[in-house]
Amino acid sequence: MKRVLTAILITLFLISFALASQGNGQGVQAGASAQNQEKIKEGNYEDERGNKFQIQERDQERTRIKAGNFSADCDCNITQEKSQNKTKLKTQLSNGRNAEIKVMPDTASERALERLRLKNCIEEQGCTIELKEVGKGNETELAYELKTQRQSRVFGIIKTPMQVQAQVNAESGEIIRIKKPWWAFIASEPEEE
Repeated sequence: MKRVLTAILITLFLISFALASQGNGQGVQAGASAQNQEKIKEGNYEDERGNKFQIQERDQERTRIKAGNFSADCDCNITQEKSQNKTKLKTQLSNGRNAEIKVMPDTASERALERLRLKNCIEEQGCTIELKEVGKGNETELAYELKTQRQSRVFGIIKTPMQVQAQVNAESGEIIRIKKPWWAFIASEPEEE
């Protein structure tokens, strides 16, 4: 009986030792990856898919990512990981997860505008695009948030402005959320010209 218990204990010890050594290997690998990351600087870049984008420093806390005719401001700490003249953008979320910015502002804006049935997003007319953390706890993700105001008619008669918002996941490009006022169901939203 003692031999059986001793064999079981030794087996458990060896299994736990093997699992611990695998975990240490992953920790070293993650640490090496973190060493390749550095804070992004102003300039022109190209991502792994060949999309060109520009980074501009708005102030000490805000960074602007510009791609095509669209740009998004972010008050997050964006880091870069370079590999063969290609750049991966990442930022650490409040839950500790590193989120990669795979979708650029032009792609995210086009998806949001299409879903909101809008033709354009003009900053001078109050349309804003921001890259921000959305969700809570382990459900936190990085998203572009497009906010704008559009004209609508309540009951088809009363002309009134309507605040609309769309969130697009910065990693997958999927629409996360569309937000309109509670009374939107009784309002008509004419197609934009």
